[in-house]
Amino acid sequence: MSNHLNFFIDGKWVAPVVPATLDVIDPSTEEAYTRISVGSKADVDKAVAAAKAAFPSFSQTSKAERLTLLKRILEIYNERYEDIAQAVSQEMGAPITWAREAQAWAGRAHMEATIKALENYEFSEKRGGTMVVKEPIGVCALITPWNWPLNQIVCKVAPAIAAGCTVVLKPSEIAPISGIVFSEVMEAAGTPKGVYNMINGNGPDVGQIMAGHPDVDMVSFTGSTRAGIIVAKTAAETVKRVAQELGGKSANIVLPDADFETAVRKGVEGCFGNSGQSCDAPTRMLVPASRHDEALAIAKKAAEAHNVGDPRSEDTRLGPVVSNIQYDKIQRLIEAGIKEGATLVTGGPGRPEHLNRGYYVRPTVFGHVTSGMTIEKEEIFGPVLSVISYNDDDDAVKIANDTVYGLAAYVQSQDIDRARKVAGQLRAGQVSINYPEWDTFAPFGGYKQSGNGREYADWAIHDFLEVKGIIGYGA
Repeated sequence: MSNHLNFFIDGKWVAPVVPATLDVIDPSTEEAYTRISVGSKADVDKAVAAAKAAFPSFSQTSKAERLTLLKRILEIYNERYEDIAQAVSQEMGAPITWAREAQAWAGRAHMEATIKALENYEFSEKRGGTMVVKEPIGVCALITPWNWPLNQIVCKVAPAIAAGCTVVLKPSEIAPISGIVFSEVMEAAGTPKGVYNMINGNGPDVGQIMAGHPDVDMVSFTGSTRAGIIVAKTAAETVKRVAQELGGKSANIVLPDADFETAVRKGVEGCFGNSGQSCDAPTRMLVPASRHDEALAIAKKAAEAHNVGDPRSEDTRLGPVVSNIQYDKIQRLIEAGIKEGATLVTGGPGRPEHLNRGYYVRPTVFGHVTSGMTIEKEEIFGPVLSVISYNDDDDAVKIANDTVYGLAAYVQSQDIDRARKVAGQLRAGQVSINYPEWDTFAPFGGYKQSGNGREYADWAIHDFLEVKGIIGYGA
């Protein structure tokens, strides 16, 4: 509790310049369980100044020195693993088993991947008489979301440090406690002062100030497309680099030769994981028109197997969504699906019958969803699946690509060559065939309005570097 009202700036926990607080809500109870301080321009100026002062020396550290630091951070992270999982479970309502096995695990896995990538990363290359060097870009503003807090914090902080950058992190004010615990990890690991700074606050008062700050050299943002546009416009005034991982409406193409029982069931599980709050969730399931009703029967059974309840229970599979705002948005979209003529297969508006408080959403499946329906176009960010018919492979690809988003896509088939051909035609930054394991070394990022830049392992390190050519360097 001691650091909930403080920021971590220049190696110390400090109070905000102008005192202001915000309640943190437990979404399973709808009640505040702690408070955090929220920052202002004055706090941003302090944090950026600390990062700027630390950059000249930290940017000159050796790869070996930065590896030692990252390994120490990983060691402390593992010591605080249960604290991190508990924080995520309470702040965003993640079932505790999911918080341990997915949320906290993701941070650890990305730290491990960054360390391995850095061990093999080359920062210079001779090309004839020219030396090409990759240098840290500078002070980086990192703005992360609430839905995968540790995943996104580590995906930005670790590669930035690997590259030799200094950073200012703003976690989501909706789910900020895991970010505070992570900052305690960074302190305990002996991170040099000013290299890592953390302030809490909202988008307009802190995030936007960070994005426009003249002493910030790069902004890495994960969040909604709407907010990403604001960040990019703000950053444009100072012509800084902007990396964005934004929204998605990912298609999951189940080809006719797929094992339908497995493909549809896993598709539902993928859509509903994290209570449907993943930007790369397979929310549009595309099935052959002739097998649409078969797919709906399987999806109904799979959806109804998701027990919804208290995130503190080891047996709970689906917790609440993160906030009242999210809950209301999801309810509006479910109502829109019904109003516009989609078939409600299971679920629907309101909470599950056995729950009378908390932001719990009924696991919902819609069938016979057609092009142009609201639930077919808009990112819902809840446990809601839309099942759509297609006629042949070309039609499936056309429907899958008919979206402003392009973060992820999925293909299911027992014919690997056919699956590869379809995957090659999908306009998305990451395409998964037959539900593979999470690959923390694969590039992750979007096409179109899903963003730009790539995260994970060496792909992320590259995004935090500038490229310099020293001509006449010599043979």
